[in-house]
Amino acid sequence: MGPHRLLYQVLCKAGDKIVYPILPTFAKPAWNHAAGPKTVFFWAPTIKWALVGAGLADLARPADKLSVYQNSALFATGAIWTRYCLVITPVNYYLSSVNFFVMCTGLAQLCRVAHYRYQNPDWETKEIMETH
Repeated sequence: MGPHRLLYQVLCKAGDKIVYPILPTFAKPAWNHAAGPKTVFFWAPTIKWALVGAGLADLARPADKLSVYQNSALFATGAIWTRYCLVITPVNYYLSSVNFFVMCTGLAQLCRVAHYRYQNPDWETKEIMETH
């Protein structure tokens, strides 16, 4: 057994002894759920919320500085994984929700870029002039 697995087991046992007893009754089933905080199914989407935060932070950026490729990728992967999270076992609503918001932030940025380009038909020449 590798050291990472041993560390994982020690942390889970400590959580069972320290955290579980103080949880409210309604939260106790979530603690031992197949997609609960003792699994990667919980921590992966928790970290993925950083993508949503980055997308929201990009709302402060000018629309002409946004990447269509990056936001298309966020939109597409968010849409695909939102659906996938609802058909896997265990169904992971938490991961589905974060992917839904990744999709929404990607779509919002794509709409901003489209609106900018619609309002500024000469956006390509401006972009070329700025790079030279």
